[in-house]
Amino acid sequence: MRIAVLGIACFTALQASAQIMKAPDPPDVGIDQKLGSQIPLNLAFRDESGEDVLLSDLIKDKPVVLSLVYYECPMLCNEIMRGELKCFNDMKYTLGDEFTAISVSIDPEETSFVASAKKQTYAGSYKDSEAFVDWRFLTGDEENIRILADAVGYRYRFMPSTGEFAHGSAIMVVTPKGKVARYFYGIDYEERDVRFGLMEAADERLGSLADELMLLCYQYDPANGTYGSIIFGILRIAGVMTMLGIVALVGFLLRAERNAKRRDEGAKIVNGTAPAAGPTT
Repeated sequence: MRIAVLGIACFTALQASAQIMKAPDPPDVGIDQKLGSQIPLNLAFRDESGEDVLLSDLIKDKPVVLSLVYYECPMLCNEIMRGELKCFNDMKYTLGDEFTAISVSIDPEETSFVASAKKQTYAGSYKDSEAFVDWRFLTGDEENIRILADAVGYRYRFMPSTGEFAHGSAIMVVTPKGKVARYFYGIDYEERDVRFGLMEAADERLGSLADELMLLCYQYDPANGTYGSIIFGILRIAGVMTMLGIVALVGFLLRAERNAKRRDEGAKIVNGTAPAAGPTT
């Protein structure tokens, strides 16, 4: 019964995974996955109000969605944060309750005033205006920004020719202890994928029974930064096992039939009912 319920849940959860296409980055720009890497929680930044904060003040008892961006970016960073906002609005979890979010500027020239202005552009669009306080917008000095970026495998470069930064597009899920748990690429983030990442980062303390059953049907794919269905793999294995079972059953029945035939022939000989032998010369 339990297997049947799981199978139904998996079939119900099947969805096509979107493939994200992006332009090639400069050779020294990109994102190297460092799953399990520990973020130095003693790094100091400034929040959107200008207060000095340590990462340990913000990463402590809930999983965190982390993004490295810069607030005056003319295009890509805005798309990343809009993608986050849409995902957070779609998610049944709420900022501050089940998770928090941190955006860190990679531009050491940006100030808390710029961070606050950027935060205000999104604050009115979140489903719970009071909870939006738990999405923090940080700025900092170049050394601490670089240490954080290196810890999560985020490689970026300032381009003097354009006055902009070349960088990748992704968000990361970080555990309450500050370890990198998941990467999600591009600018559109599936609510299901991020929710599963938060569940796993929180040691599966989040989510209903239905969520946990659905999570059993999916597996994180580091190459694509998505959760893919494993039901087809399960069905293939089940198909092979079924075929082996049928072959074993047929073999068992054939052996049983041969053994029964031998027993019948032996009984006839003992009872004297066996056919008489032919004449001898």
